[in-house]
Amino acid sequence: MSDQSTAIARYWDAAASSFDDAPDHGLRAEHTRAAWGRLLEAWVPSGPVDILDVGCGTGSLALLLAGAGHRVTGVDLAPRMVEQAEWKLASAGLSGRFLVGDAAVPPTGGQAFDVVLSRHLLWTLPDPEAALREWATRLRPGGRLVLVEGRWHGSGQSGVPYAAGAELLPWNGGVGADDLAAVLRPFVAELRIEQLSGDADLWGGPVDDERYALIAQV
Repeated sequence: MSDQSTAIARYWDAAASSFDDAPDHGLRAEHTRAAWGRLLEAWVPSGPVDILDVGCGTGSLALLLAGAGHRVTGVDLAPRMVEQAEWKLASAGLSGRFLVGDAAVPPTGGQAFDVVLSRHLLWTLPDPEAALREWATRLRPGGRLVLVEGRWHGSGQSGVPYAAGAELLPWNGGVGADDLAAVLRPFVAELRIEQLSGDADLWGGPVDDERYALIAQV
């Protein structure tokens, strides 16, 4: 693991214990959990299907997907995030596979998936365009990329500065929907964008920055 990857893993490890305190991370409120559940049901084919959750964090979306009967594999660079995700599903009596590794190049071998899901991950990656192309190769024919992204006012957890060098990341602070669509169009068959900023239930309250989902079929 490079020095930068080690620093990033340490950052998210340190954030793991309080990560779920954010309403849109822990999904502890019923209305927030239900709002994300409705979106996932609309974005993910009727199943069960195989889903790769890259940058899975503490597994809140994986929990919803496993609860809907899907087969979920989560990947995260931070071991403590993975531990939280494993505990979360086990506590609910659900099964899922979680791996510690680089979400940009998921350590899943030759396994193919029906859906690759990513939420608010691309801004953390040193080469997000390469990651997107890599994720597309992990999909079965007709598979789907589901990318929940945006541009926001701050990137740190609780005001703590991100890992050194974050200001040099290509999409530090997020990526706009039009820019992300422009990157994806050459290697996907179709895509659509759904604006999410106006749904306060998703975020635990109103937001005034850009948040959206991009759903693309390869």
